[in-house]
Amino acid sequence: MTKSSDRLVWVDCEMTGLDIDTDELCEIAVVITDYDLNIIDPGLDLVIKPSAAALENMNDFVRDMHETSGLITEMPNGLTAAEAELQVLDYVLKFIPADQKAPLAGNSIGTDRAFLTKYMPRLDNQLHYRNVDVSSIKELARRWYPRVYFNAPAKDGGHRALADILESIRELAYYRQTVFVSDPGPSSDQAKSRAAEAVHNFGPNM
Repeated sequence: MTKSSDRLVWVDCEMTGLDIDTDELCEIAVVITDYDLNIIDPGLDLVIKPSAAALENMNDFVRDMHETSGLITEMPNGLTAAEAELQVLDYVLKFIPADQKAPLAGNSIGTDRAFLTKYMPRLDNQLHYRNVDVSSIKELARRWYPRVYFNAPAKDGGHRALADILESIRELAYYRQTVFVSDPGPSSDQAKSRAAEAVHNFGPNM
């Protein structure tokens, strides 16, 4: 029986664009953290060589972005997607046993997951079906805790995968300290009371 892991697999991908039908991966980075967001290992960062068709299909905005970051000059010597998948999968299995599945974490992680599902299905299958999306917390903070949102650490990963991941981990750590209740959290009675209150408040809509 597959068990859930309390670790998080942070992934960020750079692509030739966002169209899952025509665009391809050109960089992937992965970092593993524990449940407290402590980084277990410095991480893995791999450049992938897209097909000529995917490169030709890149629009000016994406091309300029990858030229500015320097990624575009590294692509010709990149790995195939299959080679990169094997390395990332081996890396994940070093820290999370094969009989466990850890959630995928990142910013706007749904896009990354869609590309993993298409180009790295074995890796995707090794991950838990649940995601931890920092952008969801960010959007809620913007609505409910605007002071927290507007004081969040500035991001400047430069559209390179590993730097973007580390910024995402830092961002979630910030929200944990400023939005989520500090340890030890509510008592069981308080939690039950809040749950009952939520059920009551949402009752008319359900």
